[in-house]
Amino acid sequence: MSPSPRPRVSTRAFTAGALAVALLLACIVSFWASSHPDGLESVAESTGFLAAARDSATAAGPLADYGVAAIAQPWVSVALAGFIGCAVTFGAAWLLGRLARRRRSDR
Repeated sequence: MSPSPRPRVSTRAFTAGALAVALLLACIVSFWASSHPDGLESVAESTGFLAAARDSATAAGPLADYGVAAIAQPWVSVALAGFIGCAVTFGAAWLLGRLARRRRSDR
C-alpha cells in the first residue's frame, strides 16, 4: 500500500504563513536580539578599535538603532521598526515577483 499524497499548500497560504512568521520574529523576537551588539561591533570591541568608529550617514535616520526614533517606548519602537522592515521587504519582493511574471507573460 503506497502512502497517500500530501495535500498541496496554495501559494497564497504559504505566503501568508511565511509573512506571519516573519512578522512575529521581527516584531517580538527582535526586541531581545537587538539588545546585543552585532558582529562588527562585537569584533571592534574585542579588538579595541570600537572607540575609533564614526556614525554612518543614516545614524540619525527614523529607523536607526533597530527602532523608530519618534516612539519613546522601547518595545513598541523595536516592534514597529521590525514591522516596517518586513513590510518594505515583502513589498519589494512582491513587486519584483509581479514584474517578473508580467515580463514572462509578455514573451
